[in-house]
Amino acid sequence: MPDVSLYFQVHQPNRLIPYDFFRIGEHAFYEDDLLNAEVLSKVSEKCYLPANAMFEELLKKHKGSFRIALSISGTVIEQMKAHRPDVLKSFQSLVATGHVELLAETYYHSLAYLHSKKEFERQVELHLDLMEEVFQVRPRVFRNTELIYNNAVAAQAETMGFDGILAEGVGWSLNGKSPNFLYRSPEVSQVKTILRNPGLSDDVGFRFSDRNWSEWPLTPEKFARWIAEAEGDVVNLFMDYESIGEHQWEDTGIFEFWRDLPEAIMEEDIRWVTPSEVVDLYRASKVYDCHWPTSWADGERDLSAWMGNVMQQEAIGKIHKLEKEVIEAKDEDLTHVWAKLQTSDHFYWMSTKGGTDGGVHQYFSPYGSAYDAYIYFMNTLADLQVRLARIREKAATNGPVKNDAEKKIV
Repeated sequence: MPDVSLYFQVHQPNRLIPYDFFRIGEHAFYEDDLLNAEVLSKVSEKCYLPANAMFEELLKKHKGSFRIALSISGTVIEQMKAHRPDVLKSFQSLVATGHVELLAETYYHSLAYLHSKKEFERQVELHLDLMEEVFQVRPRVFRNTELIYNNAVAAQAETMGFDGILAEGVGWSLNGKSPNFLYRSPEVSQVKTILRNPGLSDDVGFRFSDRNWSEWPLTPEKFARWIAEAEGDVVNLFMDYESIGEHQWEDTGIFEFWRDLPEAIMEEDIRWVTPSEVVDLYRASKVYDCHWPTSWADGERDLSAWMGNVMQQEAIGKIHKLEKEVIEAKDEDLTHVWAKLQTSDHFYWMSTKGGTDGGVHQYFSPYGSAYDAYIYFMNTLADLQVRLARIREKAATNGPVKNDAEKKIV
């Protein structure tokens, strides 16, 4: 009988203002702060606050027998600090129970690994520092943005000192094997790969409220029985935190489901474990040889959610092409703005897919169309390039531009 590991992703992006061509060079603030605050507050009231309160109660009630894991992006923590410090405090209270494991990720929820290992490492270190600052925890297990993974990502996680890395259990990489075992890339010696069980995770994260689903309604007892009957060492349930109360509304019964699930699982004699406990408990008994990048997004489980059309490819290429110039400018505020433009959501909103996946992209987009997302992003990027050019001109005229620390010394 397998154990079960539960992990939630907590993330909110920074949405851009409708940045038109005539603002370029004249308007250096790009984000729609009012919209960011509005969305954060809506999600907080529907998901974060009630879910945190529910899980804190359950974690205390079960005294360590029930445990969960969270990965919280740097961008959502920045928004909480600015707009909803009460929500950040509720996450701190949840982690303080001692029964919540925090995972590492890229600070900006970016696709940096695909374009620059140096920038990737910088963002992961920023996130690790943030976890220590806000929660007094330094994670042992890494979760790349959108579970993007291949052998090279696993090797990089090992180089950075992580004990485990999360990934999607993709059928064409598993070749008929079960995701319910601990795996290891053929290119590493230590770091272990923890695979999401896509079927059981999506049963709760996506299908729960679908009245046309043959298994509706899904009860805690039925779900616990499915896990008990699964083969392998551990069933990994990974999903967005917003699936509780936001994607699956309260009137679907989602809160009642989660409130009763811990006990239903334990009644089946199944243990709740965290990702680091999975790493400690189980041997990586199988090889997971994943050459091509995979993710947990869309039906393809590849990178097409962010890089599937020419607009996305051009936007991603141009933002990362600025890396050397941005770093050389030695302007912390500008570097932060540049890095926030790497957040994967900007490119997700540019998707032109149809069908169910396309509908999901449109549902999450704050813009009228994928083309609007592209235009606003590219105009924003053009203004950023103007700012970089002005820094170069100033440096050429006055010598090297001093950063704030150097100015104080002088």
